[in-house]
Amino acid sequence: MALKILSGCINCDMCEPECPNTAISMGEKVYEINPDLCTECVGFYDKPTCISVCPIDVIITDPGHIETKTDLFEKFKQLVKTNQI
Repeated sequence: MALKILSGCINCDMCEPECPNTAISMGEKVYEINPDLCTECVGFYDKPTCISVCPIDVIITDPGHIETKTDLFEKFKQLVKTNQI
């Protein structure tokens, strides 16, 4: 499962520097998470750091990108292998 930032984001800049995968970037109006890069911090941390630093709780599991922890770890390994993170 990749994560998703909802439209209520206040662009506080807390989540972007916390993402070890550089999956978070500024979108047209609010920050966005690239589902191809998001591993929910699997391979780095026990829980997603963006969720833990978000002051208004607008980061959720993206229902459009459902992945198991095994899938997320495989994505992490592929990203490391291709030097994308």
